[in-house]
This record gives sequence, C-alpha cells and structure tokens, in this order.
Amino acid sequence: MKKLVFAACAAFAIAASAAYEANWESIDSRPVPQWWKDAKFGIFVHWGPYAVPAYAPTGEASVYGCYAEWYHGRLLQGNKNFLAHHAKHYGNAPYANFAAEFKAENFDPAAWATLFKKAGAKYTVLTSKHHDGFALWPSPESAYYNAVALGAGRDLAGAFTSAMKAAGLRSGFYYSLLEYANPYYPKNSLKSQPVRPWTMREWASRVNLPQMKELVENYKADIIWTDGEWDFPDADHLSTDFLAWLYNESSVKDDVVVNDRWGIKCRGRHGGHYTTEYAFEGGDKAGLSAVHPWEECRGIGRSFGYNRFETASDYMSREKCIETLVQIVSAGGNLLLNVGPTADGRIPAIMEDRLLAMGRWLETNGEAIYGTTRWEKADPEAKKNRVYFTQKGDAVYAIVFGATAGGLRLGNLAGAKSATRLGSSEPVAMCTDGDALVVTLAEPVPAESALVFRFQLR
Repeated sequence: MKKLVFAACAAFAIAASAAYEANWESIDSRPVPQWWKDAKFGIFVHWGPYAVPAYAPTGEASVYGCYAEWYHGRLLQGNKNFLAHHAKHYGNAPYANFAAEFKAENFDPAAWATLFKKAGAKYTVLTSKHHDGFALWPSPESAYYNAVALGAGRDLAGAFTSAMKAAGLRSGFYYSLLEYANPYYPKNSLKSQPVRPWTMREWASRVNLPQMKELVENYKADIIWTDGEWDFPDADHLSTDFLAWLYNESSVKDDVVVNDRWGIKCRGRHGGHYTTEYAFEGGDKAGLSAVHPWEECRGIGRSFGYNRFETASDYMSREKCIETLVQIVSAGGNLLLNVGPTADGRIPAIMEDRLLAMGRWLETNGEAIYGTTRWEKADPEAKKNRVYFTQKGDAVYAIVFGATAGGLRLGNLAGAKSATRLGSSEPVAMCTDGDALVVTLAEPVPAESALVFRFQLR
C-alpha cells in the first residue's frame, strides 16, 4: 500500500512539473501573467554596434526603411542608401569593426533605471542580441563577438538588468533568432559561403536555445521577446520545446512573459502576448486583438536603433507620446516604447524629454492607465474626437485630448453615479442627454496634455 501511495505521489509530482507540453494547444493555454497585463507601459532599448554608424534614411515611405539597427542587413542586401553612406564614411571597412568602437563608456545603468521609473514605465526590454549577432553578454555561443570580448569590455546585459530590478522595474530581453552574417545560420546573407550552414534545427539547438536559457537563468529574465522568426516554421525553431522548458522547469516559470514571434505565421496566433509594430503608421498589425493581450512596439522617432540623422520632426511630440499610450491602452494593449542610446551609452536628450513628460502626466493620471482594461461599451466615434476610455472595476475613465471649452458628450455614460476629474478637487458639471453624459469644460484641455474624468458606475 505504501509503495502504491509513493508511486501515485511520484506520478503526481511528475505531472505537476510538466504542466505544459511541447505543442501549441498546451503552450497557448498558459495565461499571460497578470503583472504584465496590469503594467501597460514598458521601455524597449535597442543598443548595439549599429549605434556607431547610427544611420538610416529618414524619408522612406515604409516604416521599416528607417531602421538604423538594420545597418548591417541593409549593407548585405545591397541597399543603395546604406552602401553610399558606408562607402563615404567608412570605405570598405567590415561592419564587425563597429563592435570594437561600441565602448559604452558613458553607460550609467542606474541613471537609465531612474529615467525609466520617472517615465512611469513598469518593465524594460533590452536587445541582448540583434540580427547582427553581437551579444551584450559573455555568451559561449558568441565567444568572440560580445560586449565583454570587444568594445565595452563589460557585461552590458547584466549591468542593465541588475539596475532595472534594483529600481523595482521588471526586466527582460529581446533576442533575435537569426544572424544574417553568421555562416552557420541557414539563411545567411553572405555572398560567399566558407562553411556548410547548419539546418535550422541545428542552429536552434546549438545557438538559440542555449543562449535564451543563459538569459533566463543567469539574469532571471522576466521577459523573453523573440524576433527574426520569419525564415522558418516554429517546429524548426524548436519553439515549443523551449517554451515547455521555460514554463515547466526554469527558475522564472511562474512570472515570465513571452511574445508571439516564434516562427512563420505565429504572430497573432501563438505564444504569449501578441505584438504589433508601428501598427498605426503602416507597420505590422498582426497582433491587434480585442480579446487577447497584445503589445505595440515602436520608437519615439522612426527608428529603433539610434539614428543621428533624425530631426525633431521625426520624433513624436510630448502630447503624441501620451496619446499613443492612451490610444493603445484604451484598445486593450500595452505600449513598449523604444529608446535608442548612443554608442557611448547616453540616451538622447529629446528621448529623455518625451519620457519625462509622460511620467509627469502619469503621476497625476496613472490611475486611468495601470491595471485597467478596454471599456467594451465605448462609443467608437469618440476616438475621432480624441476621447479614449478605460475601465477598472466599476469606474470608467474618459481621457480627453484637444477638446475646446464647452460641452463634452460621452455616449453610454448616462447612468454614471458620480464624476471626478483626476488631479482636481473642483466638482464636475454634467447632465444627461439620452444615453449620453454631457460634461461642461470650464477651459480648454491644456496643450501637450489630456484631462481625465473618472465616472463611477455603481
């Protein structure tokens, strides 16, 4: 009898430790952790050797044509703008030379963390390795091409995540599943091929899975944000194998968050939260969803990596940054807003300015952002007038941009029991008009800001 009980207990322990199987039906059944759904606002950081040339054309019609972090890839693809810029400033020097110049000598991770916290962000995601293959940590799989071996001479990923967590911010990593100039990557962009490339499964088992496990276990990553998945199906990436390990065995299995970039046709279908990219400016909308957690990623400017050729007109205004956050949260998403530091480790002043403006607004109005959900009864016409809604329990928040003094008509709110304006002790003058609530605005909405009204439904 005792043997049977022991056997049953052992079987239960095994079953409990393998709650998720290596298939999408099982993996997709895991809920996105609540901390991420409540956070709403994160900071993306694209930083690597591409910050040395810091170039991309700014007038491209396609949003993807303005990405400075794709410098090496555009050279390999024969892009005429990038080739001309490189020839003029660097001659025939190989891209890999930039790694030695990526010194990060002014990198102050504690100062970055302070800035991100003041901005009101709740989590951060650093590019541990972009498509150029340069690792920001001393990975054995990138033994001679990482930030400790070249340039900075230090573990940038480790310094970053330690500072973020010390400041109370969740922290994780972007990780590229491809390296377009690695001869072993099966779809590399090299014109001459010195070795036989591996199959994608070989690449995944020898490079990607070991490196992602290093990031998880060495730095206790709260987020693994993959990219560069588009060359192969998820089976070749061994994606569900990694995710089953992550959810069942890793030290962060209960709280870790992942995205949806795990193979061809995975975006908006499989993984953790879904992703969009410059979705409202002609970019990828695959992850837009009314029912599933999703996240928009974009830069304050038109590039993720630092582009020294961007001007003020290429950057969102303070007001636009705040409205972008509100627009996305009101639609049920999170905003992962990118900054691109310089090669020496400074965050450009215009990016700092925008983040601090967002933080000032959130300090007063964050109640209408953090921990909220999309209000399903929101009048779809309201956003045309730059009025957005969120909900938290029995409270509905109306976030108003650019309204002139006078009446503000809010549909489906006639039953509200009370109303207050965040940051103000003045009573809210209102009356009903059919199913709508009409709020009197004593003065116009301040420039570069928004007014927030809280309506109590019960």
